[in-house]
Amino acid sequence: MDVIELSGVSKKYHLYDAPGDRLREFFSPRRRQRHREHWAIRDVSVKIRKGETFCIVGENGSGKSTLLKLMVGILQPTAGEVAIRGRVTALLELGSGFNPEFTGRQNAFLNGAILGLTAREVSARLDQILEFAEIGDYIDQPVKTYSSGMLVRLAFAVAVHMDPDILIVDEALAVGDIYFRQRCMRKIHELRARGVTIVYVTHDVSDVKALGDRALWLREGRVVETGDAREVAVRYLAALVKKDSDQQRAEAPAQRGPGAAYQPEEVVVGIPAHSLRHGDGRAEILGVRVCDDLGRAVGTVRTPCRLMVRVSAKASEEVRFPIVGVQLRMDQGVDFAGTNTTREDVRLAGMRHGDICTVDFRFHLPEMAASRITVTPAIADGTLLEFRLCDMVEDAIEVRLLPGELPVYGCMHIPCISVTADRRPFQG
Repeated sequence: MDVIELSGVSKKYHLYDAPGDRLREFFSPRRRQRHREHWAIRDVSVKIRKGETFCIVGENGSGKSTLLKLMVGILQPTAGEVAIRGRVTALLELGSGFNPEFTGRQNAFLNGAILGLTAREVSARLDQILEFAEIGDYIDQPVKTYSSGMLVRLAFAVAVHMDPDILIVDEALAVGDIYFRQRCMRKIHELRARGVTIVYVTHDVSDVKALGDRALWLREGRVVETGDAREVAVRYLAALVKKDSDQQRAEAPAQRGPGAAYQPEEVVVGIPAHSLRHGDGRAEILGVRVCDDLGRAVGTVRTPCRLMVRVSAKASEEVRFPIVGVQLRMDQGVDFAGTNTTREDVRLAGMRHGDICTVDFRFHLPEMAASRITVTPAIADGTLLEFRLCDMVEDAIEVRLLPGELPVYGCMHIPCISVTADRRPFQG
């Protein structure tokens, strides 16, 4: 069942060079046009299913916030239709929906009333809201006295405790500290498990991979792509990397020196046919293999352990300053480690058409929770500050991590250097 449906939605604004031009245009005898048309959203059609976590990505000014306001009903579309089925709570701009003269408690009741809840129903949720927000006695102070962190704490607490069918969040969590952000992420996962539909706008690609089922990529108000969240996030990130690389090359060409020769011991061949890859194609990843200390291929390991990741790449054109790298990714889509030859001070010789290079990366994995990790190999041309991506193969190979003898709390166990304790007698 679709709970949000946008059909050919567009939103147009009139931009004026000076504030007085609006009045001059209105009172002009022939209604002389003094404005420029700006389409913040242009012909967007999307359907969001019940219980789905739908992420929206795009650069600043791409129309993400405008699209959310159209979903919520704050704005009306210039063209097209928006259909919403269910109770919506939204966390948009910091403090939106709050009356600055009201106290935090009064704003909680106001938001509940807007959503159709009675005062008794809001009162029943108030203790949970206060416990989650952790703003103490400030709940009875006007919200205009709140810091930005306190404001987002209260706003998120109110939004998630009003039993929404649909939760819409627009980058507001970036204001909070890491402790509160982690609590919010856990709450979002809890809402997902309960079947709440979540629409989430963020610049953090790892959030998209970890949370999203599907994603929408916007550029200048138009849809670039809609599809699987991980695939959209990868292509969006690749576009940003390319844009940054092109900009740096235009502004300040890097000074580069000759690299040292590297002779491969063995060429690894084999990439899954369904792998998602991107780059300019001047070189390609031929294969990647995960091995143990003895060089034997492995698909399952028990941590802590040592691993070797072998990557082979072949040039189809000249690659003057090759960089080969790998990225390790958890099964939730979070990149937790990675490196490359330049970072490790290994200088590779320039490659011509047909040249092949093989690089071995040796890692020591700490004790980790039972899960799966994937390896993403890549080859680029340039330096760490300025490079062109030739080929990157997303999640090219998978390794299963088996549980150790002791439980791991969180993702991995970080060895504790020392533990101190002080016991004092009770002073009664």
